[in-house]
Amino acid sequence: MAVKGKVKRNKSAMKKARQSEARNVRNRHEISTMKTAIKAADASMTTGDAAQSQEKLRLAIKTIDQAASKGVLHRNTASRRISRLTKRFNKAAAPSA
Repeated sequence: MAVKGKVKRNKSAMKKARQSEARNVRNRHEISTMKTAIKAADASMTTGDAAQSQEKLRLAIKTIDQAASKGVLHRNTASRRISRLTKRFNKAAAPSA
């Protein structure tokens, strides 16, 4: 792992930089997985297949909760994203009359 930015001068600073970079890689993976699940759920809402949309919504909520439990997202942010996603799902699932 290459440490970016200014050269660290002592052992603790170098270790902190390594830890930070490793966490950054893990967090980016979690965020990417979460965003992909949300996009898949949004896309399935437009197809009209209720069962598939329900399953994609469940998977997206699960990935958002996992990101929050791992500390990647704040719990209130996770709750807000789930709420907005569920609202979109309910609006799409409602009969347009």
